Amino acid sequence: MFDKEQLTEKELGDLRELSRLAKGDIVTMTTLAGSGHPGGSMSSLDVYLVLFTYANLSGKGRDRIVVSHGHTSPGAYASLARLGHMPVDEAIAFFRKAGSPFEGHVVKGIPFIDWSTGNLGQGLSAGCGFAIASKIRKDGSHVYVLMGDGEQQKGQISEARRFAKKYGLSNITVVVDYNGLQISGSIESVMPQNIIENYLSDGWDLIEVNGHDHNEIYSALKEARSAKNPTCIIAHTVMGNGVPFMENKEKYHGSPLNEKEYKEAIAVLGVPDRIDLYREMRKGSSTFKGVYEEPEMNVDAGQSFTYVNEDKIDNRTAFGKALKDLADRNIGKGQAVCAFDCDLASSVKTGDFAKAYPGYFFQGGIQEHNVATISGALSTTGMLTFFADFGVFGIDETYNQHRLNDINRTNLKLMLTHVGLDVGPDGKTHQCVDYIGLTGSLYRFRVIVPCDPNQTDRVVRYAAQQNGNFLVAMGRNRWPVIAGADGKPFYGDKYVFEYGRMDILGQGADGAVITYGGMLAKALQIQEGLQKKGVGIAVVNMPCVKEIDAVAMERIMKLPFIITYEDHNVHTGIAPFMAQYLLKSGYRGRMESFGAKMYGMSGDTEEVLKFEGLDVESMIDNIMKIING
Repeated sequence: MFDKEQLTEKELGDLRELSRLAKGDIVTMTTLAGSGHPGGSMSSLDVYLVLFTYANLSGKGRDRIVVSHGHTSPGAYASLARLGHMPVDEAIAFFRKAGSPFEGHVVKGIPFIDWSTGNLGQGLSAGCGFAIASKIRKDGSHVYVLMGDGEQQKGQISEARRFAKKYGLSNITVVVDYNGLQISGSIESVMPQNIIENYLSDGWDLIEVNGHDHNEIYSALKEARSAKNPTCIIAHTVMGNGVPFMENKEKYHGSPLNEKEYKEAIAVLGVPDRIDLYREMRKGSSTFKGVYEEPEMNVDAGQSFTYVNEDKIDNRTAFGKALKDLADRNIGKGQAVCAFDCDLASSVKTGDFAKAYPGYFFQGGIQEHNVATISGALSTTGMLTFFADFGVFGIDETYNQHRLNDINRTNLKLMLTHVGLDVGPDGKTHQCVDYIGLTGSLYRFRVIVPCDPNQTDRVVRYAAQQNGNFLVAMGRNRWPVIAGADGKPFYGDKYVFEYGRMDILGQGADGAVITYGGMLAKALQIQEGLQKKGVGIAVVNMPCVKEIDAVAMERIMKLPFIITYEDHNVHTGIAPFMAQYLLKSGYRGRMESFGAKMYGMSGDTEEVLKFEGLDVESMIDNIMKIING
């Protein structure tokens, strides 16, 4: 806990000995695996040893550690193992072996590693998420983000620096391994940067140390812990430290030693040659299992609001009202609710929440990459976390960040407005017609596109109570309240949202149109228009766009044709999911897909839909052509 002024000679001697042994572990595991990053692992090693020795690693208010330069995993593994937190032999023998937790880039599940990394530049944003959780809880936890110097070239880091300063995250300490080298050479030749000046200009405190002097590292970490600003420690290090022929050579950033080099390195380090023993051990499997923390959440979802057309409520406003109601019911009662915005609060409808709960609202500015990662990390701490944004910014622009969120098993509620051709006048740069396709590549994201404000309200409350990542998509325009046969809201008081359920609205013997979101109301208009021509079609609402409801489909597959209808890229929306299901089910009827065939035009939404042949009249004509052969 950094409670001493400086380390004793015995403590320093112990750290030097651990460093020597751990360097042997690093060169052994990377040589054995035939891949890895020994040079940077050895330059970061002494920081790892001091931090893992003296940080608070136990209890509810334990410190959080993010290794942003995840390729230095051999250094992290060797440090943790030599300090008794993992078996040394397993970390060496099973490094980068399939099925082992000792992956090539650090992953959650390894003791005290709080974020899976590897995509450089995202670690500080994740650290901001953990720091927010600590500030809200007032638990005294400190967040340490270990980084490389090359990754400072990433723009997301500057976004995170500004955010940390704005929100007073003095409980963050960054340690930059400043060895001056990256894969392609010196950091100055690859991409010049002013690392020190960048942190200072953004209002951070800065300390420079010899990154191989354990006492200097300890003193800097101790000083940073009590600083009034977020602090960056520049640790001047040597690539391949401790093995002369490796030192200051970029070759060893990402290349393991060959057998001859390995024998020379361990001789210099004075450690035994056990590589044959580990090679034999590697034929087996690791017995060490990762540990995952699942924070407890107790969300009061409250009672849904029901709207009628006269209320003139759009889906995004329904989301905003549900968010505020969730906050009213949970904040101050044991369950925090947090919301993030990127300069769009008035459009994504987080404004009422922000006014009522300013301490739980985070305005990230036009920094979507940073906010996507911060909100993801925060969501793993037991905080109910919403990130609201336009579709093209919230998923298209930040796909990589959400992919890493997914890998980290986050619990993020991503609320996207302005999706599909519904965006209309804003044109093709703002019409998000690929969100289903993008999230279709993410294993742990569930996607729901509600059709009206009533279904939106219920979907938001459902997602709030469920663990895992949700993307809830909404348009810009106000979509009509869907009515049932009795004229009352179909998704009103008696409706309970069930994930994966498809609703059949109206019967028809001639075919079916499957759709979702704002296109449902248009599909019902198509149904009405066809009835006047003597054609009866069923309309199916498929809000959970990646899920097929087998019960509903059993009825639908009895019909002679099935149409998918959406204002999304026709190649990556619901059509592929439906086609695959129908093919596997042996459907013998005809299937046709209607959706966006190209980026949309700029104009009134109805004009844009007509350009794509997706307006009501065009669709009636299309269906009549199918029926008439």
